[in-house]
Amino acid sequence: MNKFDVIVVGAGPAGLLAAGRAAELGAKVLILEKMRTEGRKLLITGKGRCNVTNSATIREFIPHVFPNGRFLKNAFSQYFSKDIIELLEKYKVDLTLERGGRYFPTSQKSMDILQALLKWVNELGVEIRCGQRVEKLLVENDSITGVRSNGEEFFATKVILATGGKSYPATGSTGDGYELARQMGHKIEKPIPALVPVETKGGVAQKLQGLNLKNVNAVVWVDGKKAGEAFGEMLFTHFGLSGPIILTLSRIMVKALQANQKVEVTVDLKPALDEQKLDTRLQRDLNEHGKKQLVNIFRNWLPASMIPVFIEELGLDGEKECHQVSGKERKQIRHMMKNMRFEVSHNRSFKEAIITAGGVVTSEIKPKTMESKLVSGLYFAGEIIDLDAETGGYNLQIAYSTGWVAGNSSTAKS
Repeated sequence: MNKFDVIVVGAGPAGLLAAGRAAELGAKVLILEKMRTEGRKLLITGKGRCNVTNSATIREFIPHVFPNGRFLKNAFSQYFSKDIIELLEKYKVDLTLERGGRYFPTSQKSMDILQALLKWVNELGVEIRCGQRVEKLLVENDSITGVRSNGEEFFATKVILATGGKSYPATGSTGDGYELARQMGHKIEKPIPALVPVETKGGVAQKLQGLNLKNVNAVVWVDGKKAGEAFGEMLFTHFGLSGPIILTLSRIMVKALQANQKVEVTVDLKPALDEQKLDTRLQRDLNEHGKKQLVNIFRNWLPASMIPVFIEELGLDGEKECHQVSGKERKQIRHMMKNMRFEVSHNRSFKEAIITAGGVVTSEIKPKTMESKLVSGLYFAGEIIDLDAETGGYNLQIAYSTGWVAGNSSTAKS
């Protein structure tokens, strides 16, 4: 019998929360998953550690979500971080709170999170069928009647699309859900890579490949105007820039690049010191070590791998003694420390993007229920919705909350 109360398309965190909640309320639930196993993308989040959620309050959380975090206010009031933590702890998953309010499994294994969620839905009697690609939503009189998957029809008056976005396509996120929603008349904000590394012109970043900087400040400039900034950690790669603050700022950079605007990033290596204080320090160190070679005193200022690159870029003589450094040269050093500049040429592809920006526009979704405003019985959850957030556990919490709300409302008596 292919008849169910609720069909969930996608077995990621949003889909599992949706299915579990609907089953808790007594619904007969089927999950159809395209891949051979569940939760493929969940397993690689947080570099395999899984940043489960964040300790931020709802008020603190919403500004980290784009383009319209307020859409989630009602969903968060129904199901939030304390609820997913409670569920995981029920299934013996210990969590550890790390810097930035980030919760990780104490075991450091994302598999523990997936296994807990799967145990939960299995205990509730949810049926999961993997290797099922949903090709079409079945509709009569603007109401959902089921889906067609692998040529077979499955019937339900409630369908929840939790298919993910387009990032990490090897995990199954290939944008299928957008086409299904589009067939129902929904508007799709163009999907673009988000939380994605960027490529830079020139060879400076490449020469610094592997260098990880902490406590620096990065500013994005679009056509010469400041467009965003972030403080924290970043990484130089063989192609350009990555790391938490670059990923956070990438949303701005990708949109600007797509609009053919000039994008630059400046990095302040000494954000704790203003120009004057930094100049005072440079002067003091140069005076105190007057007989030392400039290359040696740089060790007091910069990571070792950055020193030869810095000296080369500024055209300095590293063997010059410190007392011979001119005021002009000191100014050049100071300026580069406060404004190390990179021109961004491209963003990396969906294959390296942590999440997708864009998706089903929120103006066509009911915020209290996650139900479509266009088709009765159709619900959305997770990354398929035009919502994306910064790193720090925010995106997974969006998945849990929207999934739970969709599952909860799909079983509500009308």
